[in-house]
Amino acid sequence: MAARTPGARGPRARLRAGGAVVGHWARRASYLQKWVVLATLIGIIAGLGAVLFYSALRAATHLSLDLAAGYHIPRPVSEGAEAGSPSFPHGWLIPLVVCAGGLLSGVLVSRLAPEAEGHGTDAAIEAVHRNPRMVRTRAVAVKLVASAITIGSGGSGGREGPTAQISAGFGSLLARTLDLSPEDGRVAVSVGIGSGIGAIFGAPLGGAVLAGDIVYRDDFEVEALVPGLISSVIGYTVWGLIEGFSPMFGYVAPGYRFTEPIQLAWFALIGICAGLVGLAYAKTFYGVAALSRRLPMIRALRPAVGGLFVGLLALAIPQVLGTGYGWVQHALGRGTLLALPLWLVLALPFAKIVATALSIGTGGSGGIFGPGMVIGAFTGAAVWRLLESTGAAGVPHSPAPFVIVAMMACFGGIARAPLSMMLMVAEMTGSLTILAPAMVAVGLSYLIVRRSGETIYRSQLRNREEAQAARLRSGLPLLGRVPVAGAMAAPRAVLDLTMTAGAARDRIRGAGVPGAPVVDAQGLFCGTVGPTAVGDADPDTTLATLVDATAATVPVTADLDDAVDALPEGHGWLTVLDDGRRVRGILAISDVVRAYHEALRSERLRIAPISTNAGLAELTVGPQSPVVGRHLGDRPLPPGTIVISVRRRDTVQLGLGALALEVGDVLTVLASPDVLAALRALLTSGSPPGG
Repeated sequence: MAARTPGARGPRARLRAGGAVVGHWARRASYLQKWVVLATLIGIIAGLGAVLFYSALRAATHLSLDLAAGYHIPRPVSEGAEAGSPSFPHGWLIPLVVCAGGLLSGVLVSRLAPEAEGHGTDAAIEAVHRNPRMVRTRAVAVKLVASAITIGSGGSGGREGPTAQISAGFGSLLARTLDLSPEDGRVAVSVGIGSGIGAIFGAPLGGAVLAGDIVYRDDFEVEALVPGLISSVIGYTVWGLIEGFSPMFGYVAPGYRFTEPIQLAWFALIGICAGLVGLAYAKTFYGVAALSRRLPMIRALRPAVGGLFVGLLALAIPQVLGTGYGWVQHALGRGTLLALPLWLVLALPFAKIVATALSIGTGGSGGIFGPGMVIGAFTGAAVWRLLESTGAAGVPHSPAPFVIVAMMACFGGIARAPLSMMLMVAEMTGSLTILAPAMVAVGLSYLIVRRSGETIYRSQLRNREEAQAARLRSGLPLLGRVPVAGAMAAPRAVLDLTMTAGAARDRIRGAGVPGAPVVDAQGLFCGTVGPTAVGDADPDTTLATLVDATAATVPVTADLDDAVDALPEGHGWLTVLDDGRRVRGILAISDVVRAYHEALRSERLRIAPISTNAGLAELTVGPQSPVVGRHLGDRPLPPGTIVISVRRRDTVQLGLGALALEVGDVLTVLASPDVLAALRALLTSGSPPGG
């Protein structure tokens, strides 16, 4: 093999160079241009990722349950509508197969990517709030394989967790490769979550709304909605071209019409039951997870123990195995539901809760979104069976309306995502006409769960104001007026990608720094390394295998509010890059504090000349004003003006330096009377008084 010349570029170097070019374009493109391109890329990966995981899951199921155990699980309409095996031909094999799947999954996760443990969606939500660059590509790959093994061998889990992490991981890859701003990075990961789940369930509208719905308990990320619409429809199209466009459960209630008001009482009952069952789901899941962490055994064995108990439970209730979507198909039909014993229908929601907690809560890999819908489906089926047996008025002939509404209400409440769940289930069942009465059930379930303060996704924040970036910006408004270029320090150590761990350790120690950026042969930023990474590695190992590519960065043109927003929790510094991904400096917490104190001193000097008779005023930016398009940090307003806030349409923003003024903005300012007169003229016509 020919030796590579020193100036030659490998695939990774070319990727970094290309990323620098595209990132430069993305930071300067309009909102529409940027998100049409980025959302389309995320959507393509979401669709392909969904197909890839679905194929892996089918292969794992065929090998584990079909061939090894001789048992065929039922399948929904979109998967062939197979009825499944009537019984276990070799019942004793089921616990062993599920246990073996849990063991193999546990070993893979614990050895290769511990963060891939659990249900995946929570990790993606955490990335949105903590660091949108933190999702490692390795974790995505391990999640895909481990989840296929866990669910394919009979573990109770959903297929949405891995697909969400695939597309969210790609959004994270875009964030670090293109050096997207923290805000754009959060949107990219949020859009990845929604489009991945929407693709695997064939529910593009629900997936688009889910992108903004799922990251908060009681709020909505509006910025993710439009990119989510683009990404979800692209992901759904890719999925449909390969796997088909029919709804997962077919058109199960096409003739349903809400014409009997008495049914509202039954839907209200479903909402109450679904809310309480959803609470039991969350508390059981995290209770089992906490208990498993206290077991005196190595981490890799816990999913095996959970799998063993799931297999034993399945001997009595086979419906707990796998995703359970085929059994939901049974519950949607009158004949197939009545064929199940009443005790089994009543026990199924709770059995599925226990099986999911044992499969995923013990450290197995898979989603909890899908099981939540199965739990809800059988909650609705149980209500229908009880009411139908009593001959209650208004109970529909088919159980489908009750099953569909309970699916919406159960997981929509406990996931704190009522709107997106209503849309997703309606798309999965082809039953949009049922949305009107379903709102009663979903609303009651959501209120019950909200009152308890519980959620199935523990990484969700309550609202945008609770997010770290919003708190920092509200508490330290001057950060937006301080440029990163004026606060950063020159790097004491910049390491080469080909340097050995031993040499890097000596260099870091000699410079007295907590870590250092790593660049390739062309000087392009690759990531960072710290003393622990190089200290634990073999001294002859090159940094190419140790570099943390997910490390946060900030553009040299940004302000300190962007820098603090990008700084991950628990990290004391980040790298400052130019548009070409070259290292320009290092920004540490101490640099931020020093620069902020200097800004405070400067602000006190600026406020001092304002007379004691200064007052507040609200002024509107006119179309002829020269301040339109200029940032507040550029000081476009007369000296002695303090901008308190800017009202733009329906939102109010702080007067931060990064904010560019637009026509129609209403500024609340503090200034003396003579300054106010000049300011009013500047904002309306651009002419000074009497000009």
